[in-house]
Amino acid sequence: MLCFPYSGSITPLVFISLVPLLIVEDYITTNKLPSRNVFIHAFICFFIYNLGTSYWIYNSSAEGGIFAFIFNTTMMCLAFQSFHFIKKHLGNHKGYLSLPFVWLGFEHAHTNWEFSHPWLSFGNVFSIRTNWIQWYEYTGISGGTLWVIVINLLFFLLVKKWFAKEKIKKVAWITGLVLLVPMVFSLLIKWSYENKTDKQKKPFEVVIVQPNIDPYNEKFTGGPRKQTDKFISLANSKITSKTQLVVYPETALSYSFYEDDFQLLSVFPSYLSSVRRWNTNILIGASTMKRFNTKRSKASRKNPDGTYTEHYNSTILIDKNLNNDFIHKSKLVVGVEKIPYSDFLPFLEDLAIDNGGIVGSLGEEDSVKIFNTSVGKIAPIVCYESIYPEFVAEQCRKGAELLSVITNDGWWGDTPGYKQHFSFSRLRAIENRRWLVRSANTGKSGVISPTGEVISETQWWKEDVLLAQTELLNENTVFSIYGDYLGRSSAFVWMLIFIYAISKKILPSRK
Repeated sequence: MLCFPYSGSITPLVFISLVPLLIVEDYITTNKLPSRNVFIHAFICFFIYNLGTSYWIYNSSAEGGIFAFIFNTTMMCLAFQSFHFIKKHLGNHKGYLSLPFVWLGFEHAHTNWEFSHPWLSFGNVFSIRTNWIQWYEYTGISGGTLWVIVINLLFFLLVKKWFAKEKIKKVAWITGLVLLVPMVFSLLIKWSYENKTDKQKKPFEVVIVQPNIDPYNEKFTGGPRKQTDKFISLANSKITSKTQLVVYPETALSYSFYEDDFQLLSVFPSYLSSVRRWNTNILIGASTMKRFNTKRSKASRKNPDGTYTEHYNSTILIDKNLNNDFIHKSKLVVGVEKIPYSDFLPFLEDLAIDNGGIVGSLGEEDSVKIFNTSVGKIAPIVCYESIYPEFVAEQCRKGAELLSVITNDGWWGDTPGYKQHFSFSRLRAIENRRWLVRSANTGKSGVISPTGEVISETQWWKEDVLLAQTELLNENTVFSIYGDYLGRSSAFVWMLIFIYAISKKILPSRK
């Protein structure tokens, strides 16, 4: 808990955080105590981790927060129990070797299923220590998780040998090298990147607006005209003749409308005149709808006339040629924008959490998309999408030259939540070596360099505008190209080892 960003931020503690649990597990196994004892101790450990790092979820939804704490704790416990089962039936050596595969595989699986929640992945811990993990451009956050697990195992081995009064010099040297070499390598990578002379630099000026609208009492109750005038006035205070993009936050247009009717909205002429006057592109977060003749997905809602409507959390681009395009959010917030498995159990839609706007499952894109403009290719990343490494990597594979995060972050109050969310964006910048601009309704808006450095940022609960000097970059990293190869391969190996352990349990041993 204390090692996680803004819940303590004592990052080095992450390298010993699992040692007490490993000691308890070893004691239970050695003394042949019931395996349920491992689960009980793991539950206590991971519940403290979940509650201490993300208690702020409770502020937006008490029911959702309690469910998240218990559910995610249980998932972590099951992963650790899997390691214990493997170790119990395959022996200590194979068991400890399996732990990195088990945990990386678990994090990958937990990121890519209906109840997805990658917020607490161990690799996220280093989002405030970006000088340590410049090699994320090769591994993504799974590399950070692997680093954490291996060093915890080495420290556990040191403690075990110490109490057994065995020699520890060799293990101590290995532990020191595994701890320090990645940090030194990271600094060398950063120095090499910053001094690279063959980078194709395309200057790109962006204006970022943080309107600071209360998401509970103002966001969905104030008039659209008043809010639009505020957005335009704020942007106008910083716009220059060189500005090529203006970014407004998530659901800046908070009132749902059919996308075909966008140009009929009362506020559309205001945005259109702004584009003409500024000669720039505008990115706007919006709540939109589309109508279909047949049911398209679980998010399709039947209309009285027999047609179907889907609601979306969208990003709209109005380009300088006065064209507009829509991209829908793909990674939806579980329990708020997406009800897991409700296509099989429709009654679950009634359990959706109301955070303003549309309640229940939203529609999503069929594939990852980016905006192609006359001045560059832009990746729209809406709120929760920014904590999905492979999603952003795929946007870069499709040619994105600038990462643009739009979010709200006001739901949780002045807690570590919005700070953690902002810091995770630094990892996406490093993984893909792209500039990242971030517009929040309130919370933190800012500008992040390709090495994860925060160039500028706003304050909590403050109306503000940033003028950002960025660059368009299109050279893909290893991670941009291959994605989470560590997580995918680990999940496969984990399953093989687990099946092998089951076979050893159920099949009689041959002598």
